[in-house]
Amino acid sequence: MTSKWEALANKLKEQIDAGEYRPGQKLPTVSALVAAGEGSITTVQRSYAELEADGYVVKRRRGGTVVRDRSRARVPLSRYSTALTPEGTKGPWEAALAEQGLDGQMAVETPAAEVLNAPEDVAAALALPTGWKVVRRRRRAMIGDEVVQLQEAWYPLTVAQQAGLDQPTKIIGGILRPMLAAGLDPVEAEERIRAWVPSPEEVTGLSIGSRVAVIGVERVTRDDSGRPLEFLRIVGAADRLELVYDGLPLGKRRRQPRRTSTPEPNGQ
Repeated sequence: MTSKWEALANKLKEQIDAGEYRPGQKLPTVSALVAAGEGSITTVQRSYAELEADGYVVKRRRGGTVVRDRSRARVPLSRYSTALTPEGTKGPWEAALAEQGLDGQMAVETPAAEVLNAPEDVAAALALPTGWKVVRRRRRAMIGDEVVQLQEAWYPLTVAQQAGLDQPTKIIGGILRPMLAAGLDPVEAEERIRAWVPSPEEVTGLSIGSRVAVIGVERVTRDDSGRPLEFLRIVGAADRLELVYDGLPLGKRRRQPRRTSTPEPNGQ
């Protein structure tokens, strides 16, 4: 038998799905629903907690319980090819969402660039010895004011210095253009994708419910010789993203053997 709080939660979900409550709209206050005969304070509060856990609403300080936007953004792999053209100031995320009429923004964290010793997993991805100097850049991919992805990118120190990625400012037009301008020749990307239940930090960072799955993407960008230029980690809300792998080549391409180490000076 369905409990009162479950019945109310299901009713509100149906109303949200039907568009009776729109993204960004406040739901009635707990006291208003109690006065309307929807149940006790405990019943309504538990129903709202269920909606929040399932990603239907978010609680905002002094803003009440607000319907969360769950519309999906289409993110094609081909967005990177446009980032290599000299026109425009939008990066891959911003350009891809603009084509859909969405206000895509990329906000950098503070500090925007940090010189660190490479953790073991980062060093392995970049084919560097553990502890090698790298530059980390962190950013938030947004739609309007809502964070949809958390991104953390790592670069070998010499690569970052050559392309100006060690500067504590946003890179206008995306990361790939300054790489190309610096003669680094980013030509290949490899991505690995998995999904999981979010950690408390990811729930907070993405403003999602505890039962909303997240998608994790790890991408390594390489030059024509196979040298890793960037290791990028993306964590995004699974109900907001549609990853599209379009235009993938099926033929074979000759290339030089992939490097397994980078014997360049690193100030160790």
